[in-house]
Amino acid sequence: MAVRRAERRQAVSEHKRALILEAAREVFAAEGLEGASLRAIATRAGYTPAALYFHFDSKETIYAEVLRGSLAALGRHVDEAVQKARGADSRLRAAAMAFFRFYAERPRDLDLGFYLLRGGMRPKGLGRERDEALNANLEAALRPIADAAQALGAPRSEAELLMVDTFAHATGVLLLLHTGRIRMFGASASERMETYVDDSIGRLTRGGR
Repeated sequence: MAVRRAERRQAVSEHKRALILEAAREVFAAEGLEGASLRAIATRAGYTPAALYFHFDSKETIYAEVLRGSLAALGRHVDEAVQKARGADSRLRAAAMAFFRFYAERPRDLDLGFYLLRGGMRPKGLGRERDEALNANLEAALRPIADAAQALGAPRSEAELLMVDTFAHATGVLLLLHTGRIRMFGASASERMETYVDDSIGRLTRGGR
């Protein structure tokens, strides 16, 4: 009986935690990290602010957990795309485009990852340990790009730079897409990303020439 009661308590606790995180995601999407408050998150979740402290010690902790979940979903999305690809060039293309499409289809996740709402472009961060862990999760999602580049013959340093460049290009195009600025140029965000990836692969297969 004691084991069953403990299991029930654990299940209830996990359910409450999930509700808090879902409510927090909605509040952060509307207000950003700077504008959100524990009271607003608690109200959205149907709890008192004091109840939130049983699960999380600050809004930064909650934000980090919501972002961790987003990055985990990104990683799974990229991995699934890469697993279906055959050949190093196909794996690189699949990884880069999966990264792009994940955020193209989920603008709120892009906002979340870059603290874009009300926090501006210069976020304070979530604390050194949290920031390092979250950056590691992001790097893991991008890692298949560098791995594929190395498989195509690129030195490790060049493969690492390609991973960074692909990340930078993707986020730039995504910002143009989600702000509507891409329409100024009469361009397609997806086509711009595909062209960049194909050009990158072409340079690798030609030995950088």
